[in-house]
Amino acid sequence: MELRSLEMLRAVHTQGGVTAAAAVLHLTPSAVSQQLAALTREMGVPLTERVGRGVQLTPAGAALADAAGEVAVAVERARAACGVFLDSPRGTVRVSAFQSGARLLLPDLLTRVARVGGITLECSDEDVALADFAALTDRVDIVIAHRPDRGPQWVGGGLRVVPLLREPLDVAVAADHPLAGGGGVRPEDLVGQDWITVREGFPVATVLDAVAARSGTAPRITHRINDFTVVEALVAAGHGISLLPRYSCGGHPGVRLLPLAGVRAGRRVDALLRRDHAERLVVRRVLDELVAVAAGIGERA
Repeated sequence: MELRSLEMLRAVHTQGGVTAAAAVLHLTPSAVSQQLAALTREMGVPLTERVGRGVQLTPAGAALADAAGEVAVAVERARAACGVFLDSPRGTVRVSAFQSGARLLLPDLLTRVARVGGITLECSDEDVALADFAALTDRVDIVIAHRPDRGPQWVGGGLRVVPLLREPLDVAVAADHPLAGGGGVRPEDLVGQDWITVREGFPVATVLDAVAARSGTAPRITHRINDFTVVEALVAAGHGISLLPRYSCGGHPGVRLLPLAGVRAGRRVDALLRRDHAERLVVRRVLDELVAVAAGIGERA
């Protein structure tokens, strides 16, 4: 039984199909299908089945995929056991982050890791809905993700979750807005305002729902934009108000961030890793540096 075949089976399980798994593994769908067919012959039981025009794992395939996760963890632990005899961890670590999280955390992370030496970081930004963050752990070693303050926990039995920080969400208004002169706002102060928010399914959208529930009035949403730099520009120009994260936004001179009273408005920023990736010494070192960066933001805020 080859480790590569088990990895392919696991990717089909986590990504939901052969085509998506092939994209993550940088292979063709036919190559993945051939490996799965060989693994099926070796195991002697059907591992996949046709569903419509796609393929899904059978119960036996799902069980083997779960076991493959444990095998991957064991392999990385074995490598780590030898790695401790090196002077320092070396290698490449892939990190992805949602855009405002990247702006908040990546500059200092890159600086700290550069001081360590021997570690190469490959960073990317991934703007995905809440439900899609876990699947990114098949593509990179560390996923910097965010979720609503009181939202559901991350789903995925093979995940390691490391809390990084809590970031408050403030109400963003133009500098000349009637509310800008106050020290804060209440949900009832926001009734009748035009809102600029993120697309549905993204963490900040659910916080706006909580604000609306507290005021008893549905928000009048005029624009849905995920890029907070664009949102700040629109707010500054008087085209609406928004909820923006306190630490990673607020640099626009034409925008005022006002604390929101009566609603616990915030988001949690976490690091998500596959359990086998978390066993690599070089990944552990980068994760330690990331935790230190996040702690520094909390201390300065």
